[in-house]
Amino acid sequence: MKSFEVNFDGLVGPTHNYGGLSFGNVASQSNSQQASNPKEAALQGLEKMKALMDMGFVQGVLAPQERPDVGALRSLGFSGSDAQVIAQAAKQAMPLLVASCSASSMWVANAATVSPSADTADGRVHFTAANLNCKFHRSIEHPTTSRVLGAMFADQQHFAHHAALPAVAQFGDEGAANHTRFCRDYGEAGVEFFVFGRSAFDSRYPAPQKYPARQTLEASQAVARLHGLSEEGVVFAQQNPDVIDQGVFHNDVIAVGNGELLFHHQDAFLNTDQMLAELHGKLAARGGNFQSICVPRDQVAVEDAVRSYLFNSQLLSRPDGSMLLIVPEECRANPRVWQYLQGLTAAGGPIREVKVFDLKQSMQNGGGPACLRLRVALNETELAAVNPGVIMTPALYDTLTGWVNRHYRDALRESDLADPQLLIECRTALDELTQILKLGAVYPFQIN
Repeated sequence: MKSFEVNFDGLVGPTHNYGGLSFGNVASQSNSQQASNPKEAALQGLEKMKALMDMGFVQGVLAPQERPDVGALRSLGFSGSDAQVIAQAAKQAMPLLVASCSASSMWVANAATVSPSADTADGRVHFTAANLNCKFHRSIEHPTTSRVLGAMFADQQHFAHHAALPAVAQFGDEGAANHTRFCRDYGEAGVEFFVFGRSAFDSRYPAPQKYPARQTLEASQAVARLHGLSEEGVVFAQQNPDVIDQGVFHNDVIAVGNGELLFHHQDAFLNTDQMLAELHGKLAARGGNFQSICVPRDQVAVEDAVRSYLFNSQLLSRPDGSMLLIVPEECRANPRVWQYLQGLTAAGGPIREVKVFDLKQSMQNGGGPACLRLRVALNETELAAVNPGVIMTPALYDTLTGWVNRHYRDALRESDLADPQLLIECRTALDELTQILKLGAVYPFQIN
C-alpha cells in the first residue's frame, strides 16, 4: 500500500500582527510593533501550499483560530459585551489584548505531535495537541486546535486524539517543532526523534541561562507513551543549551529530518556522536540506512542559521529518491548560507535542489517554512479517511485566495486590535471558512 507524508500548512489568521510576544525568538522580538499585512501573509502561505501541490506533493490546510480570544480575556476578569471586554483590555492591559489577538496558530508545527500508524501499538495515527504553556498567547490555542484536528481526522478507526499534557512547566510541550521521524518508507515502522531543551526533574541535564527551554524531556516521554511507541522506535536527544541562548527556541530552527536523513548544524545537540549512533542503530534494525549532513560552524554560524532560518526548511522526498529543500528568501539574502547551499546541491548528495519562497510576513514574526506545516504520514486508506475539505486542490486554492481577499485587512497595527469590528470581521471570515473546509462547528462563537 502506498504511503505519503502530507504537509498540512497553517492558514494565517486575519489578526496577524507583530506583537513581539515570543521571548527567545529573535525575529519576533526585533520586529515588534511594526505594521503587519495579514492579507499578504495569508496569500504568501497559500502560494507555498499551491506550489507544493503543483510539484505533486499531497498538501493540506489547517484553519486558524478565532482572535481576539474574548473567552481568554473574560477568564482574566474583563466583563460585559464582547466590545466592552476588548475596550477594557485595551485601556487596562494592552499586552493582554495583544496576546489574545496573536495569529501564532499559523505555525502548526507547534499544533501537535503526530505518530503514524506504522509506529503505534494500536495501528492508528496518533495526535497529541501541544500545550504550549511557555507563552500565554500560545497556551490558549490547544482547545481549538484539538477540535480542528478532530474535525480533520475524525474516523476513530484510523485516528486517535489525545488532550494536551498538563499545562505546567514540568510538561512543557511544543509539538512537532521538536519532533521528527526517520524511516525507510513512510508506511514502514520508523524511529521517532524527540528533542528536548531541559529536564524538569533530573538536574544532570544542563539548562540554558538566557532564554527558556520550552520542551521538557518529561513531556516528550509522556507523548511517546500516549502514542504507544516502543523503546526500539524512539530516540530522545537534548538540544544544546548554548544555541537556545542564541535564539534557537525550537529544534526546527537548527535541524530538520526526513526519510533516512538528518540535516543539522554542528552545534545543534549535546552528545551528538552518541545520538547519531543510536539513530543509526535503531533505524538499521528497522531496515533503514540513517544518514546525516552536519553543517560546520565555520561555514554557517549559529547566528546566520537563526537569521536565515536555513534549518527551518522543508525537506521533501521526490519520486527519484532525491530530496528537495524548501527555504525562505532570507537564505538567498545571506551570502554565507547561500554559498553553503550552492555547494550542498552541487556535491551530489541526497539534497539535490533548493527552492526559495517569499514568506516575509511569517519570517518577520519568527516562523519559516517548517513552522508553517504539520507533517502527517498516511497510507492510502488513512488518506481517504481524512476530511476531503482540507486537502488542497486547484479549486480550493482559488476559493481560499478569494476568501482572503474578501475578508483580510492589508495593514494592522497594535492600535487596530482595540477595534471591536476586527472581532466581527474575524468571526465572519471563520464562519465561512468552516463551510469551505467542511469542518463543522469548531470555534467558540459557533459552539456557545
